[in-house]
This record gives sequence, structure tokens and C-alpha cells, in this order.
Amino acid sequence: MNHAQLTALGRALRLLGEHGETLTTETADGKLREVRADLRRALDLLDDSISTAAPSTRCAEHPNGPVDKAAPDLCLLCETRRRAARNAEINGPAAPRATESAPSRYGVREDRPQPQQRWLPELWNGQEWQLCGTPRRDRREAELYLAAQRRGSRPAMAYRLVHEFTDYEVLRVWGTPVRVDIEPLGNL
Repeated sequence: MNHAQLTALGRALRLLGEHGETLTTETADGKLREVRADLRRALDLLDDSISTAAPSTRCAEHPNGPVDKAAPDLCLLCETRRRAARNAEINGPAAPRATESAPSRYGVREDRPQPQQRWLPELWNGQEWQLCGTPRRDRREAELYLAAQRRGSRPAMAYRLVHEFTDYEVLRVWGTPVRVDIEPLGNL
């Protein structure tokens, strides 16, 4: 019987003892059914403790786990966890280990240039270029988007398409960007 089984059986027997102290000749049938259920529960716990293999540790979590003679509960698994926690307190958290695995046919993040290739539609707002739509992975789609913007009800003064691939390159500009003072009367 391991420690957890012993504790559970002890609780069940103490509960039965309390029932025994309160029993009288006038005890209601409902109370007797409760005593019977608790008695069955205690018998089941006793059967489980007898029928299972003798525990090798005093651990409630791993009664038949690997044994570490130096551990207070003889459980190697719990002691390993405790040692890791003590080491983390002293040395700080452990560095993650690089696991060797089969190489991916898609490569790893460090193999790909960052950022990936995209086309950025931008508009001139009178002061600076600003992104006017979602960056696109397809150049033709980005150009069609800008053409629709130019035909829209409120087109900007100018649009441009910027190619982003580890650096930025302006591919094409529609219109002429002119700096507009946002203050009325020239900031007087």
C-alpha cells in the first residue's frame, strides 16, 4: 500500500468511525444507506491497495515509478523535477536544447530572407507616403488594386508601388506628389 492509498483508506475509516458513533436505534434509512456507501468505498480502497503491486515509492503521483534512494519519497521522477527547480533558482532557467531532426524541405526561418517578398501599395497624403492597402504577395494584384483606387470616388494625389524584399525599391509612381501645408494661411 502506498502513501496515497494509506491516506485515502484512513480517511474512509475515520468517516466510518464517525458514522459508528452516531448510530442509534432510531437512525433513518437514508443515513444507513450513506453508511453502506461509505463502507463499500472503504472496502474498494482496501481491495485496490491489496490487488495492486507493492509500491516502490512513497509518492502519491508515481507509486510504482523509478526509485531514487536519495529522494525523501524515493521517487526519481519527482526528485528530478525538484532538482531542476533548485538548479533554476541558482543558475537561472536552462537554455533550450537544439534538437537534431530531419531537415525540412521548406527550410528554417533563418534560411529565408526577412522580410519576405511583398508589394506595398502607397498613397501620397500631402505630407508623406502612407500604406493604402494590405501588402500583396502578387505584383499584378497590387497594381490592379492601385488602378481601382485611382478610379475611385476620392483618389489621392499620387500612388506608388514599393517592392519589399530585404530592402525597399520603388517600382512605379502614378501622379506627382506635392507637399501640402496642413495649416491654413501658411502657418501665420
